[in-house]
Amino acid sequence: MAARTRIRNGKGIWAASVAAAVVLALTGYAVFSGDDGSDEEGKDGASPSASASADPSATYQAPEDWTEPERWAALPRGERTDNRDSEVGFPHSTEGAAAMAAAANTTSIDATTSNVDEQLRIYNSYVSKTDQSSDNAEKIELQAIQTDKALHKSMSVAASQPLPTGAYVRSNVVGFKIIKESANEVSVFLLSRVVQKNGETAKEASSYTRVVNGLRWEDGDWKLSGQATQAALTAAQQDGQPKMAAPGDEAFNRAGWTAIREAS
Repeated sequence: MAARTRIRNGKGIWAASVAAAVVLALTGYAVFSGDDGSDEEGKDGASPSASASADPSATYQAPEDWTEPERWAALPRGERTDNRDSEVGFPHSTEGAAAMAAAANTTSIDATTSNVDEQLRIYNSYVSKTDQSSDNAEKIELQAIQTDKALHKSMSVAASQPLPTGAYVRSNVVGFKIIKESANEVSVFLLSRVVQKNGETAKEASSYTRVVNGLRWEDGDWKLSGQATQAALTAAQQDGQPKMAAPGDEAFNRAGWTAIREAS
């Protein structure tokens, strides 16, 4: 997984970054599916495979004009939070699965919360018991440690120190597209905006990621499933992937994305 510090300032520019690498450690399901999730449209316009690398390719900038998204969804909330403060207990429906995937891909890292903290929280709250093992937990923790180090380096602080005051990395899902759905298994593309701020006086920079998540209904809730994700990746390679485009861009509609409203 790439861990590069090149981030493009400005609205809606696609670029890989340390911040994107941080959130893709688990939420892109790299450990279990073999996909880093951040593949981007190449300069020749061809869509790469689902397992493409996260190398920077700033080939797209959102236009200034706003085009209203044709599809909107107010995804349901979970019924409760668990002991790791993760939202859980989503409805047994396709939108419930999409909502759980969005929750699992929403992260916030700052001076008090590390990437290790976030990735282990997601692992324990959202990953299927079938995929949980001491080996997988260790892999996730070690990978998160490395991306934490890269993030600290990008902000010019030692790995042993907290991030600078006012610094953060945040990821939230802005759109989704269902790949396959059944009563107990749903797979989905997720489009996320990742923002990084290196300190109180620093400008906020943004990058975007596209990931595939496969979910299964397990013990009364949706869970991330490695087997379901791998099946979704195979389907994505056969059927093609939606191009990345920000909500408000006509290309967002052409790609079939559904924009997400805040649930009431």
